[in-house]
Amino acid sequence: MRANDIELCQENRSPGCKQCHAPLGFDFSFAFQPIVDLENRRVFGYEALVRDLQDHTAGSVLKRVNDDRRYAFDQACRVKAIALASQLKMDCILSINFLPNAVYEPKHCIQSTLQAAKQFNFPVENIMFEVTESEHVADPQHLTKIFQYYQTQGFVTALDDFGAGHAGLNMLAHFLPNVLKLDMELVRNIHQDHTKQVIMKHLLKMCEELKITVLAEGLECVEETRYFYDRGVRLMQGYFFAKPAFEALPEVDFSFLDAF
Repeated sequence: MRANDIELCQENRSPGCKQCHAPLGFDFSFAFQPIVDLENRRVFGYEALVRDLQDHTAGSVLKRVNDDRRYAFDQACRVKAIALASQLKMDCILSINFLPNAVYEPKHCIQSTLQAAKQFNFPVENIMFEVTESEHVADPQHLTKIFQYYQTQGFVTALDDFGAGHAGLNMLAHFLPNVLKLDMELVRNIHQDHTKQVIMKHLLKMCEELKITVLAEGLECVEETRYFYDRGVRLMQGYFFAKPAFEALPEVDFSFLDAF
């Protein structure tokens, strides 16, 4: 199934859906990177990362997404990711990045996602929507409305790249996601950085009190992994476990935990 072949919002079109039928004019697919659950030695889920069909990079795809294509691209990503996950027989969480500025009304804009989940027999409760903290959101209340509605529909919600963007704690104060993904700059070499350790100590305590699950992202070595493991963080993602694989689900070898 090609991205350009996906029909979006052909019914119940509303006046706010200005870009509903805007053609993408390009094709794309996904690579999948595992999110691991170290406590249970299993793959918790896979993040779908957009990729060009030729060079398998994200940049050549994202640079084509202008304002006229934003809504259609966001919708196509959801359907394409669900279709591929089903084709690959994914039986865990599928994490999809979404563009909050492309969602004008949550109830209407989620319909293609729900239809795709039904069509490809993929459980709604296995879909996690990520929004990056670096994504500029002019109206935080609108993002809160989106997340709250998604949670009522059974989706998992996640705030990505926490600590890297312009909003920080201000954005977190507006809504509580199910999962908070730490930006890799906070993670990198944390076992050797006292300042990062102090920040992380209080951040982990805050998430514990708010009942938010922490996911450490961008792990590249065993020392970083052990630092978070020793502090109760069980969800992790990074090259240390597996690199993204184009249209495939990488396996993870958990034998390194035997040394922990």
